[in-house]
Parts: sequence; C-alpha cells; structure tokens
Amino acid sequence: MANRHAHFPPFRYWLLSAIVILLLSACDNDRLQNPVDAPNRPSSRIITLAPHLTELVYSAGAGNRLVGVVEYSDYPAVALNLPRIGDAFRLDHEAIIGLKPDLILAWESGTPRAVIDRLEQLDYRVVVLAAGSLDGVAESLRAIGRLAGTQKAAEAAALAFEISLDEIRMTTAGRESLTVFYQVSSQPLFTISRQHIIGEAIELCGGHNVFAGLPEVSPSISPEAVIDAAPEVIIATQFSEDTSMANALAVWQQWTSIPAVHDSNLYFVDASLMTRPSVRILGGVRELCARISTAREKKVSTTAHSVAHDD
Repeated sequence: MANRHAHFPPFRYWLLSAIVILLLSACDNDRLQNPVDAPNRPSSRIITLAPHLTELVYSAGAGNRLVGVVEYSDYPAVALNLPRIGDAFRLDHEAIIGLKPDLILAWESGTPRAVIDRLEQLDYRVVVLAAGSLDGVAESLRAIGRLAGTQKAAEAAALAFEISLDEIRMTTAGRESLTVFYQVSSQPLFTISRQHIIGEAIELCGGHNVFAGLPEVSPSISPEAVIDAAPEVIIATQFSEDTSMANALAVWQQWTSIPAVHDSNLYFVDASLMTRPSVRILGGVRELCARISTAREKKVSTTAHSVAHDD
C-alpha cells in the first residue's frame, strides 16, 4: 500500500477562503431572522452580504433593486457591474452610506454577528436569511419577494424550484444506495456532514455520505479516515479557475484498496453550482446525481458480468 501520509497538493490561500465562505453559507438549519413581512413600502435599495443572496434577489425578480454586493457576487453576469461593499467579514461602511440602502440582506451562518450588530446600530434594516436545506431555497425566495414587493415573480421562481426538486426526488427514489465521500478541498482535507445542504443532496441522489454522522458541518478529516471508510464513490468540488484542482482527485489513485479508486468512480462537480444555496443548486444536484448514477450503473454491470462468468 502507498504511504498513507503522502502530501496532498497545495492550493492558493485565497481559494481556500472562498471555499470556506461558500460552505458556511449553507450550514445551518432553515431559519429566517428579523421580520420578513411585506414592509409598508417595498425595499428599493438592497445590499446583499453573500453571493448566493445576490443570486436569490435576481431570481426573486428584484435584481433592479440591488445597489451593492460583496466580493464573489459573480452571477448573474450583470451582478459584476454592481458596487462592491467589502466581503463577508469586512465591510466598507463609507461605501454603504453612499449607497443609501433601505434593506441589507445578511446570511445567518456566514455574516459575523458583530457585523450585523454594527449595521443595526447605524439604523439599517438588516434581515438575516438562511437556506440550510434544499427546501429552504424556495423559502428564501418568497421572503425576498415579500421584502422587495416582487411576490409574484418570487412565488413563480419558488414554485418552479420546488417542482424541479420534486422531479429529481421522483427520479432518484428507490435507487440502490452507494457510499460517498464528498471532498470539499484537498489540503487541508475538508468534507461535509449530513447537516450540510450538500449532505442532503447526496442522500437525495441515493448516496450515503460516509461522514454524515460527524458533529461538525464541514469537518476537517485525515486521508486515513477516508481509506478506512472505503467509499464506493469519491466526488470533489471543482473550482475551474484553480489549476491545482486537476490533482485534487488524482492523489487518491495511490490507494487502490478504496472501492471508488478500484472502480474508477472519482468525479468532480461544479463548485459554483453545488456550494451556493441558490436556484442554481438544482444544476449541482443534477450533476451530483448523474455522477452517483454512473457509479451505480458500473456496479450493476460489474455484478451482472460476475454472475454470468460464474454461470
């Protein structure tokens, strides 16, 4: 067996920061904080403090009400033209003052409490949204619609999301379960538990997350833990702009005792789809399900071939 302590390939610190930020945006149970009933006057100048919130505002039909966003707010493309007011942890208060927002949308598990408290002390209306489950995405869309006065568009988007999600559930229902290791990053080695929205997606696709029971939402683990778990499928988050990601799965090739390696069930999924709890996560779920389905078909084919050979 190859050395269990082989070094995993390094990648840029800023990319790891982006990964952690994106993962945190989906890591709590669904909860909407602060009143989200329709205000006397719909909000017309909105700032978002997370990239997925920017996406949700556009999906809820309120994109023309956005006046400021944080870094990494890159979808839809028109969002790239909006003023940046900082990142998830540090805000440019002078820029915010100049934009005169009447609503600031924060993310429950990512925006530091101190940031929210400071904004509220400055008399801004801050509404904290959470989408810790797939169903929570539709709930967030409806909340934004109420706040921005775009209920009709938001409800249409929420219903379309729910219908598509139900279609995926019906397609994957009753499929044979395969054990899955989901790799968020390779160094340090991070995965997800069942508390994460990606963990829910794995189960929806007929997979069993080998680290589902860990208490942390996005725990750091060791290569030895993966080897011992012996997953049938290994799936990694792929950030296309990072060239070192090409080796993020190749490193496992040295451990042929892992069923996923032995059967060549090593796959990537698009990080921009999978790690943001927005409408686009449906694309990530479909991609995830397709990877697990491919591994399942391989297993069925191998089993059938083995039975025929024995006969």
